[in-house]
Amino acid sequence: MSPDQAVELGREAVVLTLLLGLPAMVCAVVVGLVISVFQAVTQLQDQTLSFVPKIVAMLLAILYTLPWLMGKSIEYATSLYQNIPVLLSQ
Repeated sequence: MSPDQAVELGREAVVLTLLLGLPAMVCAVVVGLVISVFQAVTQLQDQTLSFVPKIVAMLLAILYTLPWLMGKSIEYATSLYQNIPVLLSQ
């Protein structure tokens, strides 16, 4: 395996990791923004008010997108395993 191929495999893994984390992170940002606006309007500064809804929303987002997340992970792993002979022969 050449260094270029190793870098490409690493890049693909990092891109996949970012892509898989995207739904939960976007959900956390949106819910955090809504809660921050709510806290600013009502002047409630309870710490649990910001964490608990974010955690619940992120779990729901992960559960909702789980089939897509698993499909992408399986697609990447299958591609990686199928290319092992090609990568080792070079």
